[in-house]
Amino acid sequence: MATAVAFYSAPVNLRRSRSLNYAQNIRRCYKPAGSVRCGLDDFIGGDLLKFDLGRWLSDVEEHKALAIYSPHEGGYEGRYLTRLRYKGYHFLDLSARGLGDPETTLTKIHPVCPAHLGRQPIARWYFPPEVDYRLSLLPPNSKGLVVWIIEAKVLSKSELQFLALLPTLRPKVKVIAECGNWRKFVWKPLKEIAGLPANGNEVDAAPSPLLNLK
Repeated sequence: MATAVAFYSAPVNLRRSRSLNYAQNIRRCYKPAGSVRCGLDDFIGGDLLKFDLGRWLSDVEEHKALAIYSPHEGGYEGRYLTRLRYKGYHFLDLSARGLGDPETTLTKIHPVCPAHLGRQPIARWYFPPEVDYRLSLLPPNSKGLVVWIIEAKVLSKSELQFLALLPTLRPKVKVIAECGNWRKFVWKPLKEIAGLPANGNEVDAAPSPLLNLK
């Protein structure tokens, strides 16, 4: 029998007291610490519907070179890339790792040494400028070329400055550089990240605090 007599008190049901204590502990452990606010995008699919796509398109047209910061889990930048593709842009996807000198690779004839197996002579092949070659292949109805560079956080400040000035050298080119990660998809003008003034080609002496945006 699960009933015992407590000294100087009424009988106590041990089985019932254990269950009550267990339920109270469960409620204490799972009690919410604060309130949670839900927006409209939480109910209709926030990963599918982006309310800032209009501002994204206008900023690409205005600044012509953007530094983007996407969440660590990835996938969000595809929505913005697809919207640019719908507008008539073509893409040149490059990785900053192994890119070499961006100015030489993108706008000049540059040598490339293929890998060899040890006994073959080291060969050197010359390739045309990546940007100029892709611009020559654009169809007449194309709106322009978007140079999308992933892992741009490994580039130096001078290399980011050249990428920010590339649309000035090639007017039909837009530059999107993935410069880091953030809790949501955000972007900044690449000139601001590289330390260039908004309306000029001079280098700002003071480094931009947005370089530390991770």
